[in-house]
Amino acid sequence: MDDFFARVTSRKHAWPAGRADLHWHILHTPAAVGQLTDPYRELVDRPGLAWVEERWMHTTILHGGPMQEYRPGEIDAILARVRQECTAVEPFELTYDRPTPGTVAVERAARPGAPGRRLWELTARIDAEVTGNRFPLIPAAWYPHTSLAYGVSGPERPDRSAIKVALSDVQDGPVTLTVDRMALVAQSHDGRHITWEHLADVSLGGSR
Repeated sequence: MDDFFARVTSRKHAWPAGRADLHWHILHTPAAVGQLTDPYRELVDRPGLAWVEERWMHTTILHGGPMQEYRPGEIDAILARVRQECTAVEPFELTYDRPTPGTVAVERAARPGAPGRRLWELTARIDAEVTGNRFPLIPAAWYPHTSLAYGVSGPERPDRSAIKVALSDVQDGPVTLTVDRMALVAQSHDGRHITWEHLADVSLGGSR
C-alpha cells in the first residue's frame, strides 16, 4: 500500500502539509462512527498505517481550493447557495460495506452512490460558478467511502494480502447510516493525519 500523503503532496494539484483547504464532508455521530470502526481498530494497528481517529472520520464530498485563495465573500456566497439548493435534496441512507485495503488506504466503500453524487455535483458547480472555475475538480469522479486508516511513510509498507487475511476473520457486516446534512470545513494534514476546523453545517431537505 502506498503513502496517501505522498500522493496528495506530489500530484499536479498538490495539497501540501499544513495548508487548509475548503472541504465538504458527510460526517456521522460518534455512535455511528463507532459502528464503522470498532471491529477493526486492532486489525489496522500495524506499521505503515495511520489509524483515523473517530472525530476525524469522514466521507469527502468535495475538496475545494486553498482557504487563503478564496476572495472576500466567496465562501459565504458558496455556503448560502449550497444551503438553499440542499433544501430540495432529501436525506438518504448510505450502506458502508466491509473494509478493503486499497492503493493508499483501508476503505469502507458505500452505496448507493447516486444520492451523494448529487451533492458532489451541486457543491462542485456552485464552487466553480462563484469562483470563476479557479480551482480543479477534486475528486474528478466521486464514489462514497470512508477511510479507516491511511498508508503513510516509513520503513515498512502495509501488506495488503495480510490485511485481507485479517479482515476475513472479522465477523462484521455492512452498516447503514442516515445522511441528513453536510459539513463545510477548513481541512489540513501533517503527513500522517487529517484534521479540520468546522465552519458550518448544511441540512438536507430542511431537516434539523
